[in-house]
Amino acid sequence: MDKDSQGLLDSSLMASGTASRSEDEESLAGQKRASSQALGTIPKRRSSSRFIKRKKFDDELVESSLAKSSTRAKGASGVEPGRCSGSEPSSSEKKKVSKTPNTPVAPSPAPAPGLTKRVKKSKQPLQVTKDLGRWKPADDLLLINAVLQTNDLTSVHLGVKFSCRFTLREVQERWYALLYDPVISKLACQAMRQLHPEAIAAIQSKALFSKAEEQLLSKVGSTSQPTLETFQDLLHRHPDAFYLARTAKALQAHWQLMKQYYLLEDQTVQPLPKGDQVLNFSDAEDLIDDSKLKDMRDEVLEHELTVADRRQKREIRQLEQELHKWQVLVDSITGMSSPDFDNQTLAVLRGRMVRYLMRSREITLGRATKDNQIDVDLSLEGPAWKISRKQGVIKLKNNGDFFIANEGRRPIYIDGRPVLCGSKWRLSNNSVVEIASLRFVFLINQDLIALIRAEAAKITPQ
Repeated sequence: MDKDSQGLLDSSLMASGTASRSEDEESLAGQKRASSQALGTIPKRRSSSRFIKRKKFDDELVESSLAKSSTRAKGASGVEPGRCSGSEPSSSEKKKVSKTPNTPVAPSPAPAPGLTKRVKKSKQPLQVTKDLGRWKPADDLLLINAVLQTNDLTSVHLGVKFSCRFTLREVQERWYALLYDPVISKLACQAMRQLHPEAIAAIQSKALFSKAEEQLLSKVGSTSQPTLETFQDLLHRHPDAFYLARTAKALQAHWQLMKQYYLLEDQTVQPLPKGDQVLNFSDAEDLIDDSKLKDMRDEVLEHELTVADRRQKREIRQLEQELHKWQVLVDSITGMSSPDFDNQTLAVLRGRMVRYLMRSREITLGRATKDNQIDVDLSLEGPAWKISRKQGVIKLKNNGDFFIANEGRRPIYIDGRPVLCGSKWRLSNNSVVEIASLRFVFLINQDLIALIRAEAAKITPQ
């Protein structure tokens, strides 16, 4: 036999061996599948013959995993019913899991039956703290200290000033909650431990006085005038009776309060009068002697009053110095009317806008400046830049005649006649005075001038 025929024979034997082996494997697999169907452990499943299979989405994986976990939770001993026979997952399931490595969902152990109860318990303290938000840690500490001192919730409600206005029922409910509710008491204790030491000391200083403390304080005489050393000695002699935060100053303040309300042992409250006459506040005020009251001097107020008095006097002095300016009455003229003379006005120089009252025997006319003060400021009437600072002087003679003297550079016209610089002219009633295009009417108080002339006539013969 040659080499070629020997190679063909070996290849045919190998092919027949592999074919017989595959037939044996298929027969064994068929027997296993038949036995499993007979037992009912593995259901018959259909698989697609397609090579490319559709991938599951993330939401489908999550839903399937939730369904599997729920079935596991329902099964006894936390094991899926389909796997009680110890069978492993199929190859298709392994492929599906391996194809989706990004899904974080994994078969987790079954949740314990007490998990839902634990979640409910964790939510309960949040609701309690939300409902009891008005009670602050400082209020709880005040309440505890006050109850330990007085043992009376009504006294606590009346005597303690909380951060809010709690009713008596709210105070009682809070006290019972601190005693018997473990959640509220635990939260309140934790909050009170977080308070600052200074805040705790301030709260402890506001603690109410117990009956034993007030009894010891009432033994101090009302007329003894005790000092801080007296109350400090009282604290040393009775350390168990007084509250730990009591100081000598606090004891002295409370003793003064008790003395004010006649609560000391050597004090007696005066009974009300039995008659109809009951002393009221107004009657007691009438009985007070004002001379016996002490006049408390306030140096700051006196200083302010003296400063104000000086300021007012200075203003009055300035007004008196400027009185000649205020003699000019600024008046809007609507028509020509006779002026109202008084007993002090000798004459009136009336213009279109203003009128000037002459109340002295000599007045000066001109334009007022900072350096030059005159009696009649003609700039109030109109444009006066052509008028000299001292334009003229009007004088009253003893015989009752008025004269005007020109002391400016420009002339003064009296009834159309010019009066030059250094000259003078007699003024009569209703004379027209024109100074730099400003016109005035000179009016004389005839009654007052007649009296002056009569007085001058009486003096002249003597």
